[in-house]
Amino acid sequence: TGDEKLINYLAKHDHVSPFFHPQARFRIKMPIFVAREWYRHTIGLARNEVSRRYVDTPPECWVPQAEEIRERDPRAKQGSKATPVEDSDVVYSMIRSQTDTAMEIYHNLLGKGVAPEVARSVLPQSMYTEFVETGSLAAYARLCHLRLGPDAQKEIRKYATRLSQLLEPVFPVSWKALQATF
Repeated sequence: TGDEKLINYLAKHDHVSPFFHPQARFRIKMPIFVAREWYRHTIGLARNEVSRRYVDTPPECWVPQAEEIRERDPRAKQGSKATPVEDSDVVYSMIRSQTDTAMEIYHNLLGKGVAPEVARSVLPQSMYTEFVETGSLAAYARLCHLRLGPDAQKEIRKYATRLSQLLEPVFPVSWKALQATF
């Protein structure tokens, strides 16, 4: 159709301003260390994050399974190999123990009357955070382009993959056109 040709032309020739107008809103839950990478994307996105200062729900933490604890890649400044680290069961136990200890200390601090805004300081970066995010189609296309790349951290690629899967059926022509430009 004519609209599809126009959309493809606009995307191909980097006329992205029309893609700033379609908006999507998501409620996202991810570990803090993933969210900090996600939050590096700012243009075209607005967020409100749940704060441990104001909620009484118990915090949750992400702990990777032993087979998900990847080796460091000495050839890459950042990144990891696809292979698990040696003694991954032992490493898993170390991570699990540290996470459990942090949670226990957090709850003990609350039990001693420490304000949640202070007690939260002992919680690990693996704690889940939740936020509502609204973004333009152009912003999400750029985020997905960068976070679906092979050099992106595996954990953030999972979120970008899911985001792309949710946007594609809602904006099939535009999403396809934007993805083709990268």
